Amino acid sequence: MTLNRNMKIAAVVAFLAIVFIAVPAAISASGRFDLYYTLTSVALLSIASAGVWLTFYIGRINIGQGAYALTGGYVSAILVMNHGWSFWLTLPVAGLFCAAASVLIGLPILRLRGVYFAMVTLVLTEVARLLALALPITNGAKGIVSIPLPGALSVFGITLIPDFATLQNSRLAFYLLAVTLMVVCFAVMYRLVNSRIGKLCQSLQQNEELASSIGVNIAYLRVIAYAVSSFFGGVSGAIFAAISQSIYPSSFTVTDSVNFMLNCFLGGLGYVFGPMLGTLVLYFGWDLLFQTGQFQLLIYSGLMIVLMLVLPNGLLSLAEMTRKKG
Repeated sequence: MTLNRNMKIAAVVAFLAIVFIAVPAAISASGRFDLYYTLTSVALLSIASAGVWLTFYIGRINIGQGAYALTGGYVSAILVMNHGWSFWLTLPVAGLFCAAASVLIGLPILRLRGVYFAMVTLVLTEVARLLALALPITNGAKGIVSIPLPGALSVFGITLIPDFATLQNSRLAFYLLAVTLMVVCFAVMYRLVNSRIGKLCQSLQQNEELASSIGVNIAYLRVIAYAVSSFFGGVSGAIFAAISQSIYPSSFTVTDSVNFMLNCFLGGLGYVFGPMLGTLVLYFGWDLLFQTGQFQLLIYSGLMIVLMLVLPNGLLSLAEMTRKKG
């Protein structure tokens, strides 16, 4: 037991050393500063995918995370541009707004199961896009542009985070922000899954009727899980808007919502860190297949089908399979 715990601690320390020390050092040495944006995108997409994974954990197929990422981006952009709020204050507000919206939406739709819930959530992303096109506050198809970079974050006169506009390399700052939030997100997910609430959520995935019969408030757990999921989506969308300094109705589409779901499948639905690995592989895999030209989508689809057949429990199940064989 102690050995297993020590191995987990060593793995976490190694991971933190890689993302916070080794990666910036390697990019600085190679001069490939464009990789900061790529890796920042991977970190933010993995946060949104983690939210989708949480809804899978309660037995629901969520294909609507793009709606909350888009909403979070607009909430942050509107507060910064129209009301002069600090980006750092809009970040939790965007997440909480999405969580509150998901509670209102989730109360009726979380009663649905299987493909019915999936179909409703799939429509949510398109509804969010159409609302962004129609509402005057979102500036329609023109979107919101020229969003300023995050300013300084000060507490009691002490500057914790400098103004991004004054930094020589704002891409590094965004990378550190994204991976920090990613680490916090997955730490929260891991703690949640291994808590009493997490065990109750898992019971919903296995048998809702049985869980309800022993006194589990399944409606409450479903709404809480969906709200946390949407919070992650809103936060990731808000940071994307800050990085690109713009937000449009097409910034997050149905395709993005499907990809969030695929990230979870590819990494492994049975593993908390599955969305992180799935996002990394899917993001870089798609870029590598770009070299194949017109066959890119065909090869991509074929590989995904093969992986689902060979590794139905995702890439992380490889380690477990190897351990059992050993």
